[in-house]
Amino acid sequence: MDNCTGPSHFICIYILLYCICGLSFGTELSFVTCGSVVKLLNVKHNVRLHSHDVRYGSGSGQQSVTGVTTVEDSNSYWSVRGTIGAMCHRGIPVKCGQTIRLTHVNTGRNLHSHYFTSPLSSNQEVSAFGEDGEGDNLDEWTVQCGGSVWQREEAVRFLHAATETLLSVTGEQYGRPIHGQREVHAMAGSSQHSLWKAMEGIYMKPSESPLGSRDYSHPLHTEF
Repeated sequence: MDNCTGPSHFICIYILLYCICGLSFGTELSFVTCGSVVKLLNVKHNVRLHSHDVRYGSGSGQQSVTGVTTVEDSNSYWSVRGTIGAMCHRGIPVKCGQTIRLTHVNTGRNLHSHYFTSPLSSNQEVSAFGEDGEGDNLDEWTVQCGGSVWQREEAVRFLHAATETLLSVTGEQYGRPIHGQREVHAMAGSSQHSLWKAMEGIYMKPSESPLGSRDYSHPLHTEF
């Protein structure tokens, strides 16, 4: 727990909940649930969706979103949440076709897109926007998958609800100050560049409370 100060304190809180509740690490959910904190891997380029308190020098000037090859970086954790108009109760499986928000854990800003041009590929810029998890309707993404719910082993796509473009990586790399990180942007038309898979994280499950009502506050499984 030596690194539990600063941005990583959210992750440490989840670890402490495990220690206090004595929950098992051995059981895994096969699907992604609301309230989970996950890393997302672009399967074509083998980079994880990432953000940090570095702003774009052009376009919107908002917080940049990139792809990184590093597995251990705590700036690659995103919380799966509902939208302003539709709640997403913790532990409930995310349905295919459901619209969600992805909130960057360490900065509290939401994955966002708009009609600004991305700096390297001249596609549509993707940024992190808002404060304390609250932004606007441009933070909403629809999960595209093949079955009824978002399976962890499945490669899925994220459709930006307002502009109907897909969260993508095509391989362009930044120089200083984020040397080697890949540009993340949004593009029209599906391709191998827009496939993402849920990886490391904390997956929440529903559990029965003593009174029989649903309690969605208990984490099930974590991988770091």
